[in-house]
Amino acid sequence: MVETKELHEINRYDDSGFPFEMYKVSKDRIIPEGRGYKDLHWHEELQFTLVTSGTLTMQIYDKTYDLKEGEGIFINAGLLHMTTMLSSDGEYVSFNFPEKMLGFFTGSRMEQQYVLPYTRNKGLLGIKFSEDIPWNKKILDALKEMKQIKETTSYTMMAYELATILVGMWLELIKHIEATIVDPHPSWLKKQRRIQTFIGFIHDHYTEDIRLEDIAESGHVSVGECGRCFKSVLNMTPYEYLIRYRVNRSMDLLNETDYTITEIATSVGFNYVGHYIQHFKKRIGQTPNQYRNSYWQ
Repeated sequence: MVETKELHEINRYDDSGFPFEMYKVSKDRIIPEGRGYKDLHWHEELQFTLVTSGTLTMQIYDKTYDLKEGEGIFINAGLLHMTTMLSSDGEYVSFNFPEKMLGFFTGSRMEQQYVLPYTRNKGLLGIKFSEDIPWNKKILDALKEMKQIKETTSYTMMAYELATILVGMWLELIKHIEATIVDPHPSWLKKQRRIQTFIGFIHDHYTEDIRLEDIAESGHVSVGECGRCFKSVLNMTPYEYLIRYRVNRSMDLLNETDYTITEIATSVGFNYVGHYIQHFKKRIGQTPNQYRNSYWQ
């Protein structure tokens, strides 16, 4: 059976003295191994993403951002997010790094005034960058420069130059968003915490015949409140999320095993193979067999 995936992604860096990584993502793979495409998760690092070809849709809680080649997005730390759509020619790079990379040293004035007030504010979700806005273009150019540097493996001063680009990019960002950040309402923060409990329960029990009542009970709320929480935070019902997660986990089995379609359907919690095929095609645009054949071509 495919391994259950936790919501919390823990990024591990080859160099603990320079915790910075670039992930290159397409429909077929993520290099180095990571998460994002059709995989709801959160991590403690900040993330800047640049679309290098095609188009994609990024979801951060209930908000969606459509991006095309040359555009980018910032995702704050600790937020549930995933790439929900990626075109067949789509590819993007994501740069992940901890907030401490921006503050020079722990307890510095730079950290206290210009980093933590932004990274710890859950009202700051995603910021999209387009080339037709001058300050956005500066950030996009910086992302392209970082990509080029990361791909130049013989560059001996890579870490120092990447660090200076990050700080300059961060300064450009906070100069233009300072007046637009609003502290989230306490009820919104409560819903964020609840949704993580609900989703954690689904991830642990998606192979079972779970009911809406079971999901609601995991968060000690009514069925109605559970449904409202999903709608307001993720813009979908609990059942829609459960089906989406089952289909996503089945894709791993299609890619990594020679299980039959019936075996895969049962392994991820579908009682009837016909229902599995129907939901898979509705979400992915192909039948499971078509998807498996295209993956191995």
